[in-house]
Amino acid sequence: MYEALQQLDPIRINFSASGMHLINLVLCFVMFGVALNIQPGQFSKLIKNPKLPLIGLFSQLVALPAVTFVLVIALNSYITPTVAMGMILVAACPGGNISNFMTSYSKANTELAVGLTATSTIFATITTPFNFAFWGGLYVKYISNHAGHMLKPLTIDTWQMFETVFLLLGIPLIIGIFFSRKFPKMTGKIKKPIQSVSFVFFIAMVVLAFANNWSFFLKYIYFIFILVLIHNTLALVTGFSIGTLFKVSNVNRRTLTIETGIHNSGLGLLLLFNPKIFPPELQIGGMIFIVAWWGIWHIVSGLSIATYWHNKEPKE
Repeated sequence: MYEALQQLDPIRINFSASGMHLINLVLCFVMFGVALNIQPGQFSKLIKNPKLPLIGLFSQLVALPAVTFVLVIALNSYITPTVAMGMILVAACPGGNISNFMTSYSKANTELAVGLTATSTIFATITTPFNFAFWGGLYVKYISNHAGHMLKPLTIDTWQMFETVFLLLGIPLIIGIFFSRKFPKMTGKIKKPIQSVSFVFFIAMVVLAFANNWSFFLKYIYFIFILVLIHNTLALVTGFSIGTLFKVSNVNRRTLTIETGIHNSGLGLLLLFNPKIFPPELQIGGMIFIVAWWGIWHIVSGLSIATYWHNKEPKE
């Protein structure tokens, strides 16, 4: 597997300056749609009952990155450093807004899901760069000391990542929250269509990214599929285990499972495509393949578990 995954790294996915601006605008549009679902009252409810939100944020922002680090160390002999860093980047991204629909369909706590998605997305301006730099840095040190690899070329500008995440997430969220408060009736009419269009935009972005490398994608998808399957399953199990550990209700355990297993991998792709963060001379094809396929697979896994729970009443 290691030799096969090495073939991914030299693959370059290039966008023109105008193409890159278009992709950035797409993500801003997606984040604007997420913000339309955020109401100040949600945060007041979370503050009044902080136990569940804190458990959820711990599962998403602390437990999953830590578990991912352990996973990439355990798989070190089978995966390349760039694939490992791609897995760490996915774990550092905030929750995906599609998780709210999945939570509702699974008869779980939708209000908690919306609050967790909103909070993790707002915190992402800090937590995504921090988690990637922290856990990625630990991984680089580990393989440099124990596996003989040198990953100095993968060193990134953390402050540039902070700036990019804030521009792509922070500003659209602020505008979206202001818009929803100022124009509540219009917000009610457009937020569902925006969510649908956002999903189409993400799939289109993945297709465009691999349009010139489709043969490589088909050739190596088997290995990527296995790794993402393992990683995503572990993410879902982490959320369920955290809920079990803290003895939350079955309904809330379902919510924690889905929120921890669904991540905004679109943000991860945008960061990888940004030449200021990952310069073109870096060979990071393995990272791009992992993050892109995660964005497709977590929809499949999330809808599957949501369908299972939809047909099974939660036990209290």
